[in-house]
Amino acid sequence: MNDRPYSGILPVVPTTFTDDGGLDIESQRRALDCIIDQGVDGACILANFSEQFLLTDEERNQLLSVCLNHVAGRLPIIVTCSHFSTRIAIERAKRAESNGAAMIMMMPPYHGTGLKADENGIREHFERVAGAIDIPIMLQDAPLSGVTLSVRLLAELAQAIPQLTYFKIEVPGTAVKIRALIEAAGDAVSGPLDGEESITLMADLDAGATGSMSSALLPELIKRVIECHRAGDRATAAAEYARILPLINYENRQCGLRAAKTIMKEGGVIASDTVRHPLEPLHPATQRGLLELAHELDVIALRWGK
Repeated sequence: MNDRPYSGILPVVPTTFTDDGGLDIESQRRALDCIIDQGVDGACILANFSEQFLLTDEERNQLLSVCLNHVAGRLPIIVTCSHFSTRIAIERAKRAESNGAAMIMMMPPYHGTGLKADENGIREHFERVAGAIDIPIMLQDAPLSGVTLSVRLLAELAQAIPQLTYFKIEVPGTAVKIRALIEAAGDAVSGPLDGEESITLMADLDAGATGSMSSALLPELIKRVIECHRAGDRATAAAEYARILPLINYENRQCGLRAAKTIMKEGGVIASDTVRHPLEPLHPATQRGLLELAHELDVIALRWGK
């Protein structure tokens, strides 16, 4: 599995909680099954959209074991291992690999808005993690870190670290950056993907993106866009994307990580759409707007558990 190129639709799996905020393991398993049943090409756990920043280390380890054991090789699982500490990132990466992860994903080291590694520190951070594991690494280039990663640096990392061949680009001007990265790094990049709920997917596919790491809201419909574009039928891809874009936009601008949980609860996939404080639940009016758009598209998660 680890020798294959990873492309297509690779959604982030939400972390499921009980109404009082504890881990809901049964719902977690059902969320995974629902995602798998949508024909995705892989999935990512413990990501930012998984509320990883609201989990204890013990909970992370429990979820890692639960998810990988339950999936049992049915699809590749990417595990987010980001941490400012290189030592802790290495520990997370080694644990993920030993539990059966196909790939790890990491942001550059940062803590808050003012504590960031320089380019040399970023380079050494990824080199040391790569030296501790044998599975591929995906670098997540996202505004959340506050770290500006130049195309030059990304290309240098790809060319210097054989395992670092995947890049999730979700910054303003994603398509421009993907195109420039492909031109600068060539075959050293196996998979430039976009993210941010696939809000710029068509432009990114046109620029050479090989897939998208969306949320778990509508991966089966995003998959259709990617497959049509890959087959050379751009007109159908554009039409399919235009059809689903209102829901993607609503998720991106109004809901964030709460959207997938709202839909999964409505569809009987999970028992609760709870997010951990200080995150707040969706306003009822926002929730109604989301459900209206999702019902119009008949997303699988709305009916999977019924």
